[in-house]
Amino acid sequence: MVEGGVGRRAHVDGRGSLRRVSLRGDQEKRQRARELAREALARGEPTAWFEELYATAGDIEVIPWADLEPNPSFLVWARREILAGAGKRALKVGSGLGDDAEALAGRGFDVVAFDIAPAAVAWARSRFPESSVSYVVADLLALPDGWRHAFDFVLEAYTLQVLPPALRPAAAAAIAGTLKPGGLLLAITRARGLSDPEGEMPWPLTEDELKALFEPHLALRSFEDYLDDENPPVRRFRATFAA
Repeated sequence: MVEGGVGRRAHVDGRGSLRRVSLRGDQEKRQRARELAREALARGEPTAWFEELYATAGDIEVIPWADLEPNPSFLVWARREILAGAGKRALKVGSGLGDDAEALAGRGFDVVAFDIAPAAVAWARSRFPESSVSYVVADLLALPDGWRHAFDFVLEAYTLQVLPPALRPAAAAAIAGTLKPGGLLLAITRARGLSDPEGEMPWPLTEDELKALFEPHLALRSFEDYLDDENPPVRRFRATFAA
């Protein structure tokens, strides 16, 4: 699915070369994603636009959230918490181009990473042909039965914020249902205060909204409200929930 930041960063491309890109700051690319999302919602297919975007992109730089590196908010948390996955299974929600899934595998997890967009899954597989990650096409709202209570760790970063509000409770319940007893979910979203405007897709969530999505199913373990290192900084929430 998506990574939802805005701003500029230096990135390393697939050949290891440092390059300066502005995918997040490119409003034309972001606007294209918003147009596809609006059209899909009007057709009654609110998640169809992900495949449309990836399948018609032609080039990675057309994808507005393609940073070609793991989510920095996840990396900060994983380093601080000394996340170790040996002998454990992890699930990446909305695998996109695969960077977060590869970071999980690098920490020793047996990783399953899924995306609703077949083109995104194919792209991730082509970027990491020797990967141990199992990249799978799957719909968050209709996950395989075999994934229920199957994972020790689940990473959800920026998927809920691109779903219409009406779909979020079912999506959150599905995510929660993949955790084993004692398993941990890390959720990262764009953030806003109660008095802040809802904005455009990717829609920021309030603290109450994020907690209400998962607390019926899981126990809140930690909650952070912070500004990231984008330019300009973006307010985000980072929360963990335990099964």
